[in-house]
Amino acid sequence: MKNITVSVDDETYRRARIAAAQRDTSVSALVKHFLTEIAAGETESERLKREERALRERITDFTAGDRLSREDVHRRGE
Repeated sequence: MKNITVSVDDETYRRARIAAAQRDTSVSALVKHFLTEIAAGETESERLKREERALRERITDFTAGDRLSREDVHRRGE
């Protein structure tokens, strides 16, 4: 187990102590919980890749032949 030191301003520390007391825990336990969740979660890149895969799975009826003609692309609200 590693120990770390975190510096925060007085107001942040005061609010963290209040939040910890409301949860019947310590500031240290709150920080540990927060860091554990971050470490266990997916990165932004992983999340975007997962969302891209899900979107691609929903696109089932698209082919390159489905392109609009130049005239259709540039047609204005007729």
